[in-house]
Amino acid sequence: MLHFAIALGLVLGLVVGLAASATGNDVLLAIANGSAPFGAIFMNAIKMVVIPLIVTVIFSSIARLGDPRKLGRIGGQALAYYWLTLLPAIAIGMATMMFGLQYVGEITMPTATATTVPELQGFVDFLISLVPANPFAAASNGTILPLIVFTALLAAATGTLAAERRDRLVNIADATSEALIKLVWWILYLAPIGVFGLTAPVTAKLGWSLVISLGIFIICVFVGLVIFLSFVTLPLVYFVAGIGPIRYLKGTFGAVSVAVSTTSTAAAIPVSLEETKKELGVSKTIADLLVPLGASMHRPGSALFQGAAVVFLAHLYGVTIPLAVIGAAMLATFLVSLTVAPVPSSGVVTMAPALDAVGVPVAGLALMLGIDRIPDMMRSAINVLSQISTAALVDRWTGNGQQAAEPRQ
Repeated sequence: MLHFAIALGLVLGLVVGLAASATGNDVLLAIANGSAPFGAIFMNAIKMVVIPLIVTVIFSSIARLGDPRKLGRIGGQALAYYWLTLLPAIAIGMATMMFGLQYVGEITMPTATATTVPELQGFVDFLISLVPANPFAAASNGTILPLIVFTALLAAATGTLAAERRDRLVNIADATSEALIKLVWWILYLAPIGVFGLTAPVTAKLGWSLVISLGIFIICVFVGLVIFLSFVTLPLVYFVAGIGPIRYLKGTFGAVSVAVSTTSTAAAIPVSLEETKKELGVSKTIADLLVPLGASMHRPGSALFQGAAVVFLAHLYGVTIPLAVIGAAMLATFLVSLTVAPVPSSGVVTMAPALDAVGVPVAGLALMLGIDRIPDMMRSAINVLSQISTAALVDRWTGNGQQAAEPRQ
């Protein structure tokens, strides 16, 4: 219901804005422009929760792994697969959106803060900036990428502590993230009003060009996800795990159905575990370890969506993305996509680091929230397919599962 309410807020904002733009009616213009403060309040609330939510989720996800050496060969292979497949996902998302931009007309968005690209740093200076001298100052200044690095290092150190002390800190982080997730829900309950307040004034100024552009964005995301599935996930499963595409898609249909309907791969974990073991023949040890881990850390569909969204929003706000800045945006998207929080539209909420890396106003997140139901369903399907593929691949690499000599359909 929440997604429908947010979509309704977007539709009403578009209708009122388009009507005001087309007719010039004073009442409609007053409604559209008068709703702007609600949009500002909504975006301030999103900004308020983004940094602490990212920090707590990243900390608990990494620290829970414990001593990385305990993961051994299985954990190392899984993490390598996560990281190596995220980069092509981000690149595909950016590339498909860059291609789609030729069909997006020129749009002059309303003036917003931080619309210019930050002064470029040299590569060495960029690496130095990733280690904050004062992580609290980095948090207060909104420089999220160095804060993510600090959090990841602290979490890795926590993972080496004695189990009792490690679990104590992880439990605190989990409890804090749960409270923040509850706060996000409260904020999202107000999202229909906030999205209306952000959409109506913009649409009143821009008209149909914005609506057409949003449709092109959704199409580009869909095309990118299909490319990733067809040329990354399915070939790896076929040639490495020996499972043909038809068998793989049939064997994961239940998990995909749950993920699409709930837009949550975490909700699909029980079905994913059952199908991974029974339908795909993955050993219990591998499935029980990697399916929940993948649901917590591996979301290439979200990474692809975020890569496309960064390019799209940069175009809308007239922000040029030089090649060097693309690298920073990909790094930010890569780190955040590893630990997207299990909340509605979390792939949108956590895009702030990537937007900050290229100088795109965070206000653009409101447009993504308004249309996110369809992309969220699409990327949830790709996420769960990729998470299950990790278990199948590692199972074959470690020799724990089925030993078919030829790939099977």
